[in-house]
Amino acid sequence: MEIRLDDLTGAEIAGLLQEHLQSMALLSPPESVHALDLENLRQPDITFWCAWQDKELLGCGALKELDPTHGEIKSMRTASKHLRKGVAVGMLKHIIEEAHRRQYRRLNLETGTSEAFAPAHNLYTRLGFQTCGPFGGYIEDPHSVFMNRDL
Repeated sequence: MEIRLDDLTGAEIAGLLQEHLQSMALLSPPESVHALDLENLRQPDITFWCAWQDKELLGCGALKELDPTHGEIKSMRTASKHLRKGVAVGMLKHIIEEAHRRQYRRLNLETGTSEAFAPAHNLYTRLGFQTCGPFGGYIEDPHSVFMNRDL
């Protein structure tokens, strides 16, 4: 698996992100969906990566800078046919390493609460994240789990 920066212009990533948005819309009410579309991911404070094996897209993830010492993980998604193959673990470790390189003191994320998010909760917990309260512009939401990890 090779993880590399992505400019969000390829058809493969557009398809994966569309699948991500559709999935989030099925799992949470509209006001509780915090997934970003292509345009919102193309912001200067967001760095976006894709995981590839040869010419096949395996997954993606992003890091949003909230301030010079604090980042948020966004758009973690594994392509359906590559679930449970370590793609998310590799991407999350890559993002954590980048946060260390940037000398962030903390990483946060928001994810859903339904049973469908249990594998994500397990992954984040396994890699040192703990539940916390809302951060950034988020508010308490029964459909959101907020997590952080000190670096």
